[in-house]
Amino acid sequence: MWKLKIAEGGPWLTSGNNHFGRETWEFDRNDAGSSEERDAVDAARAEFQKNRFRTRHSSDVLARMQLVKGNNFSLDQQQKPKGDETSVDINIATVSETLKRALRYFSAIQGHDGHWPGDFPGPLFTTATMIIVLYVTESLGTTLSSEHRKEICRYLYNRQNMDGGWGLHAEGESSMLSSALNYTALRLLGEDADGGPDMSMPKARKWIHDHGGTTMIPILGKVWLSVLGVSEWSGVNPMPPELFLLPSFVPIQPGRLWSHFRMAFIPMSYLYGKKFVGPITKLVLSLREELHIHPYKKINWKQARKLCAKEDAYHPHTWLQECLSDCLYSFGEPFLACWPVSHMRRKALRQIANFLKYEDDISRYICIGAAQKALSMLCCWSENPSSDAFKRHLARVADFLWLGEDGMKVRVCAGQSWDVAFAVQAILASNVAEEFGTTLRKAHHFIKASQIVDNPSGDFSRKYRHISKGGWAFQVADQGWQVSDCTAEALKALLLLSKFPSEIVGDQMETCRFHDAVNILLSLQNPNGGYGTWELARTYPWMENLNMTEIYADIMVEHQYVECTSSVIQALALFRQKYPGHREDEVEQCIRRATEFIEKLQNEDGSWFGSWGICFTYGTWFAIEGLSAVGQCYSNSTYIRKGCQFLLSKQLRNGGWGESHLSSTTKAYTNLDGEKSHIVNTAWAMLALMKAGQAERDPSPLHEAARLIMSMQLGNGDFPQEEMIGSFLKNGPLCYMAYRNIFPIWALGEYHRLVLCSG
Repeated sequence: MWKLKIAEGGPWLTSGNNHFGRETWEFDRNDAGSSEERDAVDAARAEFQKNRFRTRHSSDVLARMQLVKGNNFSLDQQQKPKGDETSVDINIATVSETLKRALRYFSAIQGHDGHWPGDFPGPLFTTATMIIVLYVTESLGTTLSSEHRKEICRYLYNRQNMDGGWGLHAEGESSMLSSALNYTALRLLGEDADGGPDMSMPKARKWIHDHGGTTMIPILGKVWLSVLGVSEWSGVNPMPPELFLLPSFVPIQPGRLWSHFRMAFIPMSYLYGKKFVGPITKLVLSLREELHIHPYKKINWKQARKLCAKEDAYHPHTWLQECLSDCLYSFGEPFLACWPVSHMRRKALRQIANFLKYEDDISRYICIGAAQKALSMLCCWSENPSSDAFKRHLARVADFLWLGEDGMKVRVCAGQSWDVAFAVQAILASNVAEEFGTTLRKAHHFIKASQIVDNPSGDFSRKYRHISKGGWAFQVADQGWQVSDCTAEALKALLLLSKFPSEIVGDQMETCRFHDAVNILLSLQNPNGGYGTWELARTYPWMENLNMTEIYADIMVEHQYVECTSSVIQALALFRQKYPGHREDEVEQCIRRATEFIEKLQNEDGSWFGSWGICFTYGTWFAIEGLSAVGQCYSNSTYIRKGCQFLLSKQLRNGGWGESHLSSTTKAYTNLDGEKSHIVNTAWAMLALMKAGQAERDPSPLHEAARLIMSMQLGNGDFPQEEMIGSFLKNGPLCYMAYRNIFPIWALGEYHRLVLCSG
């Protein structure tokens, strides 16, 4: 039986906080579980498989079943939501009971270390890239058991579209990138070329062939297939590692790129520079025949490097990119290969190897994300297959594997610290928070234990790293990558908890650590007043013209966002109330400049674009929260008035809001199909309107929204999993599994406290 392990270590692992937040799945052959448990797991898997084209996302049934059992929660029969919002009675008693039921369930799925374990689905090609690395490094059999491989195959088949291909994400139309890589992964896992349920493999191959074969794959796929030996490096646009030798003041120095892209591009340039290819096995030779529509030896690789399927070309190459690539391909690469210039490549490769080793060490081999880890792990193996460093990399693969009723996948990462910070604020928003002191104490302890307490080692600025002491990562502290809004939201949660008695929520954090958090927030503000995610912007917006990825936008530069900026404003506004003397003038100036940045971002229709959630609902909620934190309100702020008018104009007839991920892609507000509402969008809109005083003007939109949320609650207190609600890089939706619990609780808590109890 599969068991979820929380906060446990193992061989080749190190931790600075006893592995708080670490989540791994282990198959215990000696514990088959009870017949009831086995039946429940089988039923959940069958239900997902049957409805996978209608309900695209899993509900974390397997993890939640175990957590509920471990917390001794009496789980009632899960009922379908009422679905008829008109039958829900709105009053203090019914809302209070709905809240308590939701909080009891949410407390029951909390891990013993204080965080809420869960999936974090994103791009559908991430699992395949890890499989390719494990195959190339001959680690597939030792790292993944037969049960692992069985569940990964289940996941890949469950995510296959009706037409035979795979989308960029679970809700996406089929793309060449995901289709080719996932087909390849299934073959590497031992699936037959003519096998799979309902002839899935031939269907996938037909889709790939019908769309031009894998010479049409975007550059990310070209790199992975070249590593495997299924394509040639001569079919990849140049990524010269010599760029890493440029002085740091040169805009195209890779160290100046956005952190997530930088930590992918640098190892890709290393592999490109070495023209690294794994062992050419019989299976690899077979894949050459299966994936290409022309005989392998007759493919024009020079021409193939420019090809990209129209399904994948969200951000097509510019003429400037084509010219630069042609020059590098025809003149640059031959020149760099000539003696004595060729020594530059060897020097660049050595420097990149040292850079990656540094990043591996300070992130404890977790790296900034799954895609970057796969690349860094492969580079590490290419340097020394038997090194201790590679063994440490392998030990961390388990951190990215997640099991759901849809199967096992490789998560992009996990959002432990982020979810806990939001969860605490949601619980504290209600009048019944004190009844859940145990939950709050555990969460409080987790946040304190998850603060990053040191800067990166050595001369970290020369390794293109920012200070991290006092910050919080998106996921676990051991990963070590500070994030502006994660730091701000964690700080907000701690400051709010400090207002409650310690016997209820536990002891507050030391004052010096609050100061450390503020110091890092002040250090992350950009000259325009806005906040990015991981770091300051280090290069120029025009660098986006060199975006090579085709599938994403805004990937080259650390841009600034309304969400991150708002989180910082809210945190600093709370902080100066509690610690008015700490860097008072700097805090005041930071808040003022950040406020002006948010005001400038407002669109003509009153909305704000959200870059990390979907989308205008998300951005507008954050903007109103941030502006409200500095004293703006409906009566004195045209920005807030316009924001409220925008939200009210998007309310659906059933009282809710439902925004599609297409809003992020097209940059225009788009409703879900059939004007379907979404619980989380509805909660965000409610929170924004309540913050802006909608209850005093006209509470009826809030009553309608609250009634809808209450009607969707399941019998056990949970809420149903719906469409993706997260986003990144315009074309990459994400699914935050805990949002379906956090934000309905938060919205109903504020509604209960601000609208009903004070009305």
